[in-house]
Amino acid sequence: MTAVESSVAPVETVRRRGYGRWISVAVLVVLAAAPLFLAPFATTTLSRVLVFALFAVSLDLLVGVTGLPSLGHAAYFGSGAYAAGWVSINVTAEAPVPLLAGLGVGALAAALTGWITARSAGVFFLMLTLAIGEIVGQVANTWESVTGGANGLTGVPAVRIAGTPLANAGYAHWYVLAVFAIGFALVWVVARSPFGDALRGIRDNEPRMRALGYSTSYYKYAVFVLAGGVAGMAGSLLAAQQRLVSTADAGFLISSLMLLAVVIGGAGSLWGAVLGAALVVIVRDALGPTFDGHGPLVLGIVFVAVVYLLPRGAAGLLRRRSG
Repeated sequence: MTAVESSVAPVETVRRRGYGRWISVAVLVVLAAAPLFLAPFATTTLSRVLVFALFAVSLDLLVGVTGLPSLGHAAYFGSGAYAAGWVSINVTAEAPVPLLAGLGVGALAAALTGWITARSAGVFFLMLTLAIGEIVGQVANTWESVTGGANGLTGVPAVRIAGTPLANAGYAHWYVLAVFAIGFALVWVVARSPFGDALRGIRDNEPRMRALGYSTSYYKYAVFVLAGGVAGMAGSLLAAQQRLVSTADAGFLISSLMLLAVVIGGAGSLWGAVLGAALVVIVRDALGPTFDGHGPLVLGIVFVAVVYLLPRGAAGLLRRRSG
């Protein structure tokens, strides 16, 4: 690269980052204004998209940034949802108590199980996380006094702020959007920090990182706990948004759908995971009835098309056009 080219490249990078910030602000403004012109059902669907988008972002921190594909990440999402729902019913629904309960329990569950998974990689990590997810699902199904068993945890009250319940779809949406923005910003900062650089080094060549003196198991354990905490945050939003938590919310199906969302959006691109989650939720929950129950089939076709046509997901397509 010549001296002129090397001086132009940083300028172009700064310019793209500036565009990215303005686009992010514009998207947040549109999302915040959505309840003013959308019907309550559409607003609720949009809130649900944000809930699962935060879940997908936490999973992308493992899959795309660190190279740890997990099939049991819903265990921490479900743990956070049950914790937030139980606290809202039995203690208080005043924000941010349910949110902190979901975050704390999600991180604690990840801390208790991460010491096993952090020592593995590849297919062994995949199978261990799958087993942990199944165990948590069975616990949720049998611990009826806390989780409600097969009937689920019902009667979750609306989150309150200063004593005012956010029962209106618009108010609930603004609460979900605020927490989503905080969670996304947290993961974004971590992914772009020196810690995030070390995680990408582990993803690309773990033996070399160990040879350089990095304790890769420590890094993997730390990011596993962090991802579990953010998934717990998303779980607390689920409890606040749908006012019900069931065993399906901690099961394998949710984990696999969010892994699908990360692949469709583009692993390693946090906003790509958001796009993937939006596609999955809209096709499965909003448009599913119009497909006569064939929503999963449509998702499968989309997944196959992305794998063959867009190896880097939707994020890779947009980057290629902008570059």
